[in-house]
Amino acid sequence: MLKLKSKYSEVIDLFSGCGGLGLGFLQAGFSISTGIEIDDSAQLTASYNLHWKHGKESEHLNLDISKVDTTVFHKYIEANPIVIGGPPCQAYSLAGRAKLRSLGDDRVPTKDKRGHLYQDFLRHALELDANAVVMENVPESTNYDNNNIPEIVCEELNNAGYTVYWTLLNSADFGVPQTRERVFVIAVKKEITTELALPIPTHRPRSSYIRKQRIFKNSRFYRSALEPSDHLPYWVTVKEAISDLPSLFPTPKSPYKLNKLNMVLPYISEPENTFQETMRENVMPKHLVTGHAFRKTIRDFPIFAKMTPGDNYIQAHKIAMVLFEKECNRLNIKANTEDYDQLKRKMVPPYSSEKFLSKWQKLKLDRPSHTLVAHLSVDTYSHIHPWEPRGITVREAARLQSFPDDFIFNCSMGEAFKQIGNAVPPLLAQAIANSIKPYFE
Repeated sequence: MLKLKSKYSEVIDLFSGCGGLGLGFLQAGFSISTGIEIDDSAQLTASYNLHWKHGKESEHLNLDISKVDTTVFHKYIEANPIVIGGPPCQAYSLAGRAKLRSLGDDRVPTKDKRGHLYQDFLRHALELDANAVVMENVPESTNYDNNNIPEIVCEELNNAGYTVYWTLLNSADFGVPQTRERVFVIAVKKEITTELALPIPTHRPRSSYIRKQRIFKNSRFYRSALEPSDHLPYWVTVKEAISDLPSLFPTPKSPYKLNKLNMVLPYISEPENTFQETMRENVMPKHLVTGHAFRKTIRDFPIFAKMTPGDNYIQAHKIAMVLFEKECNRLNIKANTEDYDQLKRKMVPPYSSEKFLSKWQKLKLDRPSHTLVAHLSVDTYSHIHPWEPRGITVREAARLQSFPDDFIFNCSMGEAFKQIGNAVPPLLAQAIANSIKPYFE
């Protein structure tokens, strides 16, 4: 069970999103005092799951962090807090940069104000005289207009009296069924400790996995992540993560139903492994789970059914063309006719095989998922279910991020997918919280 009162420093959760980073600290035994999130839907999700459902009167605040000062926190904290958060990554990430360039010269990444919101994060942390600071971001933040943002943040924290480093962590090393790499700045006041331990991996990759080799030149504060020990269990796979969740759409001809996120359905089995036991630990009643909404992509259900795990859009387009030609033959429709063009629009996705390569991908059962992103709010082609002909559900996406099944999304399906894609996986956050916990005992 989660502890609501803690002997450790209180935590303030900035740029909280739906609360993944905060939940990890809560699971590690810290107390979440409050937080800030500008998106009202994500703020409500965080408030419900980190405060209200536990009977706490506190909440996360729906505010613009750049327009408030630290007095907004004073009624929620009693002493020097730990400040955590993940300033927006869109200005740094490759997908975000491409999107901004498409909007015109005035929206190029270096002119995006979100690229400088780490300064507001630092402002609040230093004005609160935080005992510790944890900041998360994408790997591309190490090269933002030739600036290394984690290195700059570490420099400022070091000058302000903190023992500090930044590192790059792979979520799968910490029990998350997803190979998601993120940068973390971790700092504790020098008066508390002059040495900091790195988060300790709990899982290891299979020998076939090849890690990306990243080189960070002239990085005074960078520390390489610890290598997983050989005795650890293997990374959690997609099948191990979701095999006990309800079956919703066994064939492409199954009736589609748009399930509300608060609708409950029974698990199809008892927990089959440690990860599933962890995800189901606090669910009440024990046999029911929420979050079963998936997208109504009727054109694509037959294509999904023919794809094999690991297939991308190239294979999907070939399958669609085979199905289309077969239907043309059945209906005796000739090429280069209006009926031919009309049927093709109905059956074949209109995307370029050259540009759309990685936009579709069917999950592999025997490996962790690839990175979940906020674009899930638009579609789920990037994460097609491995044995049912559909995109993943909200609950399945939450599992792949290691959100437990008692984490409730009181919002629309699109909002839930966006919140999950933007989140820090709670199991990774818990490992980071555990790495600094000894300095506060």
